[in-house]
Amino acid sequence: MRKIFKLGLGLLMAIMTVSVSAADYPSRPITFMTMTQPGAQIDRLTRGLAQRMSKILGQPINVKNVTGSHGTVMATELSKAKGDGYTIGVTSLTAYTYAPHHAKLIYKPEDFDYLTLVALNSSGFISKADKPWKTLKEAFAWHKKNNKAMVAMFHGADDRDAITRIAKKEGVKLSLIPSKGGPSVIKAVTGGHADVGYVGAILYKHVEAGSIKLIAAALGNRLPPIPDVPTLREQGYDEQVEMIVALVAPKGLDKKAKAKLLAAANNLANDKETQNFITANLLMRPVSWGETHADKTAKDLFVAFGKQAKNK
Repeated sequence: MRKIFKLGLGLLMAIMTVSVSAADYPSRPITFMTMTQPGAQIDRLTRGLAQRMSKILGQPINVKNVTGSHGTVMATELSKAKGDGYTIGVTSLTAYTYAPHHAKLIYKPEDFDYLTLVALNSSGFISKADKPWKTLKEAFAWHKKNNKAMVAMFHGADDRDAITRIAKKEGVKLSLIPSKGGPSVIKAVTGGHADVGYVGAILYKHVEAGSIKLIAAALGNRLPPIPDVPTLREQGYDEQVEMIVALVAPKGLDKKAKAKLLAAANNLANDKETQNFITANLLMRPVSWGETHADKTAKDLFVAFGKQAKNK
């Protein structure tokens, strides 16, 4: 009888602890995982959001860099985390919408809650400033004329596949190198280890410094700070590569924790200083915030990339 009483008491205490913990969320530090190495643009975005959301939620938010395969390593770890609101990912959606069509992964897109989009990372293909070409089209023409393979450093499966399709179209051999984020791409390109690299908004300061040049805007439109460089489509390639950054949580996120996280995100969405940090400081593009839009965007992209994969 005493054992049954102790067992019942222990179960009651466990239930009360979970209930109090959920009601008092957050009662301890939160972790934001990011898919890039320190110093990369998405890492800077993650740390900026962590600092601002920490003030709203009243608890420290630590940043953990989990690099590899453009977010799939981080997504794998995130899929195994508890849905208690203490582990959140700040990541490009491609790991959840594009990668599942092209790699064997232990997770599925529906294993996550997409809380909100936060930014569209400006991105493009770059080369070292002294290379004898001004555009990606000219870079391929130069390699074809000189019968040389192009060495390209990629971020993830989406930009890797795009440059691969372009190289096939141009009839140029391609040697591919994976990256750990923007800084590693910049280092490889400026060091002469890669002829071309795909990188996010971190490219701006290096273009301004004169160490690299943008040779193709990867978004649907030209990049405003460098308006004279044409997009991939303007150069004759039916390609577009976007890094849409979102807050992502393990599926089944605790309702009270989710409500507080969404309220904090909504606060930042309407905060002029935060939006200025994203657009003016990081030079990323603004997006529509909110769970409904994030969930729809993730689903629509997954379907679109699925069709693209079938027609490959």
